[in-house]
Amino acid sequence: MSIVAISNEIGNKIANRQAISENLLNLAKENKDILVLTSDSRGSASMVQFGKELPDQIIEVGIAEQNIVGIASGLAHSGKKPFVASPACFLSMRSIEQIKVDVAYSQMNVKLIGISGGVSYGALGMSHHSLQDVAVTRAIPGLDVMMPADRHEAKKMIEALVDYDRPVYVRIGRNPVEDVYADCNYDFQIGKSIELKSGKDIAIIAVGETVRVALASANELEKKGVHCRVINMHTIKPLDTEAIVKAAKETQRIITVEEHSIHGGLGAAVSEVVVQECPVPMEIVGIPDEPAVTGNTAQVFDYYGINIENIVKLSEGLMSK
Repeated sequence: MSIVAISNEIGNKIANRQAISENLLNLAKENKDILVLTSDSRGSASMVQFGKELPDQIIEVGIAEQNIVGIASGLAHSGKKPFVASPACFLSMRSIEQIKVDVAYSQMNVKLIGISGGVSYGALGMSHHSLQDVAVTRAIPGLDVMMPADRHEAKKMIEALVDYDRPVYVRIGRNPVEDVYADCNYDFQIGKSIELKSGKDIAIIAVGETVRVALASANELEKKGVHCRVINMHTIKPLDTEAIVKAAKETQRIITVEEHSIHGGLGAAVSEVVVQECPVPMEIVGIPDEPAVTGNTAQVFDYYGINIENIVKLSEGLMSK
């Protein structure tokens, strides 16, 4: 686990999908084995420019998520490096058997990018929200699960995945994301978390677009004299158990934050480690066991307490124990 420079600039927002697309385009120009597959999702995945510049390295399958996973598996079997970009809500649910058997069980080098994940689709509701995808995918043997916090991490993650010979599910959101990192000048390793802020009073472990919320909450707690450790657990599987145990032992209190159901996601993964290795008081912040309300991401986050006010309140509650 490493400590890196974090961004203090406000308003610098670029969608992770855009960062991934631009980086994949540059990498694919140098490596003709890199292929992108879309399911009528070229625009949603920001892959329009990729298709214009590298038309022979992009495959449009149409609205056929089960087929796109099977095709990607076949391409991987022939030595190609396929990246599937499809809405997370459909990719992780409609084609889960193909992911389980054709990709994970067969150990095919397929990178599955679930775009517009979490509550990105907002008003479209439960049919388009993907709040169970981490729970499902991390339970499949042989499949790794990751989620970048911002554009810089999205870029680093894609660079690492090109030569990573294992199947992976990556979930990203749809909308622009506030920078977490100041730049790309840091060591990114699959399966190794990033300590963004040190502290011995309490640890907040977050993933994806909630990392910025965790950082803001820690800054607010610092004003109250509470020194909070913030950990970006960008890889949920393989999980950085060492960092979790270290945080539990040194802070004695843990809060997890995620854009996912409270069942089976980051909070569940962390608590599985904590309860077996170093039991400490914990709070899991996420979406409760109900169809999420509709609204934009900020509105949904506020409704369910994925915000500074609630995290500070929960932290103070844990501090009193």
